[in-house]
Amino acid sequence: MVIAKKSTSTALKSALHERPSIIQRIDQGKALRKVVSRAIHANYKVSTARRDPISIILEQDKSRIHELVPIRHARMLTSPFAFLRGSAKIMIEDIGLAPTSKIPVLANGDMHVSNFGIYATAERNIVFSINDFDETHPGAWEWDIKRLTASAVVCARFLGGDKVTCEQAARSVVSSYRQKMDEYAHTPYLDLWYHTIKVEDVLKTLSLPAKKEMKKVINSAKKKTQLTMFEKMSHTVNNHRVIKSTGPLMARDAQLESRKNTLKLLDGILQSYTESLTSDRRNLVNRYQILDIGRKVVGVGSVGTRCWVILLRGVNDFDPLLLQVKEADTSVLAPFSEVSLPYENQGHRVVSGQRTVQGAPDIFLGWGDYQARDFYVRQLSDMKGGAEFIPGQTKLSNFVEYCGTCGWALALAHAKSGDAAMISGYCGNSDELDTAFTKFAFLYADQNQKDYEAMQIAAKTGRIEVAKEF
Repeated sequence: MVIAKKSTSTALKSALHERPSIIQRIDQGKALRKVVSRAIHANYKVSTARRDPISIILEQDKSRIHELVPIRHARMLTSPFAFLRGSAKIMIEDIGLAPTSKIPVLANGDMHVSNFGIYATAERNIVFSINDFDETHPGAWEWDIKRLTASAVVCARFLGGDKVTCEQAARSVVSSYRQKMDEYAHTPYLDLWYHTIKVEDVLKTLSLPAKKEMKKVINSAKKKTQLTMFEKMSHTVNNHRVIKSTGPLMARDAQLESRKNTLKLLDGILQSYTESLTSDRRNLVNRYQILDIGRKVVGVGSVGTRCWVILLRGVNDFDPLLLQVKEADTSVLAPFSEVSLPYENQGHRVVSGQRTVQGAPDIFLGWGDYQARDFYVRQLSDMKGGAEFIPGQTKLSNFVEYCGTCGWALALAHAKSGDAAMISGYCGNSDELDTAFTKFAFLYADQNQKDYEAMQIAAKTGRIEVAKEF
């Protein structure tokens, strides 16, 4: 028997190498300003090769459920802010080739002010974080900041804010991001890994009016338990608990296909999904009895992608479980990223991204594939909640403070996946970066308005079909 000599792995060799200190990495970030100035991020110029935005929307529609596409269009047409939410692909095509510092992070890809909220961790703590990872992919941290600041201006305008308020909202994002990144640059790696933004800590930073609004969101989310959602989304028919059908937005799969196809769908999804779980969590899922499956329409940009809700029950009706199965497609960032991912399954990409940013927030988080489509699985509405932005009801001063909290959460996400010291060094302590990204945000908000108006014309001329019920 020949025993091979043990060799030091590449990873171990890398770990043994001396690495730059925090100060050295901050200096490296500062040096990058000479290569890509902070002021350059203020620029936005329409490319002569810019594609028609409606063509991009129609291109995405081709892979979606045909009967749901008009609902997507209708939701995007409700406001310029709704349009922005559904046009991540349009925006990355506009900014993906712009100069960046090339400090890599796990970019979210669809950063906007409605993609943040609160949720319960596995330990049942209530925290504030990014809540959508469908487009996550390695990329430039500047992409996320540009999209988030633009959304702050677009949403502030939607709420009736003047130019001063819009500027305050955008600056609040960048200033908070920059200051928190400086803090995370000096945070030990393990502390950063375990760190979450607890709602108690958020409340401490808010004024009294904003604190009251945040408490409403928290209290509402706490009521969204598995039991309350079970009672809300299902009822008893012929002694069987089934999902309530509410038209195209929530339809029992039994109404969409034959019972045979429904069972085949369930079997294919769950078999693939459970293989992605650790043995302890697989054992937990297998204890539940499957009751029903339905198709759900979610979000704005996601409308038309395949999304199911699986209704399960444990020992009785007081022990329910609702799982959301959502289709995962290639990230809109992928064509512009210099990094390719090792995941063959796009659901695996989404789950890995969420775990990187949030640790292991959902014990049922997993992925799989069925009929050549990738998907990921998570609990449905497990103590989740988010702010709603309603003209005439949302107080603009509260919105500005909320934007700062979003910048905080984005900084934590980027610090966990990238080099916080280098990013902090590049950002600096002055407001130069705040000014640059705020100028960009106004320019892109204007571009978004033009694209929204183009979609309105497309609807009037019949180029796109728009649903009446959405």
